[in-house]
Amino acid sequence: MVESNTQSLGNFNWKMILAGAQMLFVAFGALVLMPLLTGLDPNVALFTAGVGTLLFHLVTGLSVPIFLASSFVFIAPIAYSIQTWGVPATMGALMGAGVVYMLLALLVKLKGAGIIHRIMPPVVTGPVIMIIGLGLAPMAVNMAMGKTGDGSMELFPYVDSIIVSMTALLTTLLVSVFAHGIFRLLPILSGVFVGYLAAWAMGMVDWSVINETPVVSVPAFVLPEFNWQALLFMIPVAIAPAIEHVGDIIAIGNVTGKDYIRKPGLQRTLFGDGLATSAAAIFGGPPNTTYSEVTGAVMLTRSFNPVVMLWAAGFAIMLAFVAKFGALLQTIPVPVMGGIMILLFGSIASVGLNTLIKAHVDLGKQRNLVIVATVLVFGIGGMALGNGDLNLQGVSLCGIVAIILNLVLPGADPLPGDLHAEEEVVDDIVEHSR
Repeated sequence: MVESNTQSLGNFNWKMILAGAQMLFVAFGALVLMPLLTGLDPNVALFTAGVGTLLFHLVTGLSVPIFLASSFVFIAPIAYSIQTWGVPATMGALMGAGVVYMLLALLVKLKGAGIIHRIMPPVVTGPVIMIIGLGLAPMAVNMAMGKTGDGSMELFPYVDSIIVSMTALLTTLLVSVFAHGIFRLLPILSGVFVGYLAAWAMGMVDWSVINETPVVSVPAFVLPEFNWQALLFMIPVAIAPAIEHVGDIIAIGNVTGKDYIRKPGLQRTLFGDGLATSAAAIFGGPPNTTYSEVTGAVMLTRSFNPVVMLWAAGFAIMLAFVAKFGALLQTIPVPVMGGIMILLFGSIASVGLNTLIKAHVDLGKQRNLVIVATVLVFGIGGMALGNGDLNLQGVSLCGIVAIILNLVLPGADPLPGDLHAEEEVVDDIVEHSR
């Protein structure tokens, strides 16, 4: 496999190059939205997405057609960490989160892929994924109304903001439901484009920053610093994207007809994801994760050759040095992003709910009800354990609580030593996406 892919890399194939550009185009909306929401540099995010993807394929032997980029799971934790400890300390904490991925990879190597199911069955993963979306709902609504994410300041008039945000939301919704082919995979990009035009027509776009920015420059890299409080806060967050990673690897295997859990092995893909996340933090970029949008593009285009993803990574790295492009992205008004996020974050919550349904989690069983109920209220209510600069909250707290409750409460169903439950959920999702 590695040899054949290497030979393909050596052949200058225009179709493969164009396919790589297309993959980046599909991933682009979600890729840059995350750093824009957290105050990080989108050019750095492009660079680290490219580097992270290359590292992933180095670890996995160029065998999985997948692209890595900014993870939405970390939006709230990054925003809180930056506000509390600053960007360098946050980057150091994100390096630690990447190490957690690598330790999970070691655990999988020692105990087998089924250990993931035993630690994080659907009754754990479902409500945690729901909290990722529901916990961010207030940010989306505040931004849609023209306020900052925390609602503390009004940036644009309410009426203008509602018109723009609902235009972006309606566009995203229509493309998601009615578009066909590759366009069905571009709801975020479509929503940004139409919403941006609406905002420009209403005088909400300020282009002065573009004029002041050079055409080409080195991205504004940020070196990490290590703060033990930020590190302890961020490490548990890695639980949620690890769950997402398993689902994405099963999904791409379903599309290509190959068992990537076995070869190259979940331990290699997890390690590659963790290495990509830690490498991104070294440069000041957001953590990386496997992108389900790209899996959808692979399914539609039948571009099964992983070399395509190397071209996508190369384009991302080159685009990172176009400073004016990054400046253009930063002119996107807050209501545009708010409108898109209403659907995006709601969709994430729906995936968590669907996980419970498709895995046949019986909430009539008291232990299951207790786990789901506790996690949802902790997450939606904003429960925090600890005080001062060191506390657990949000996805961090919910992930730990869900795992502990599942391990200690009696009456658990016998758990298999494989990932067949996760495979059934993903198979159903992929089938309905065809």
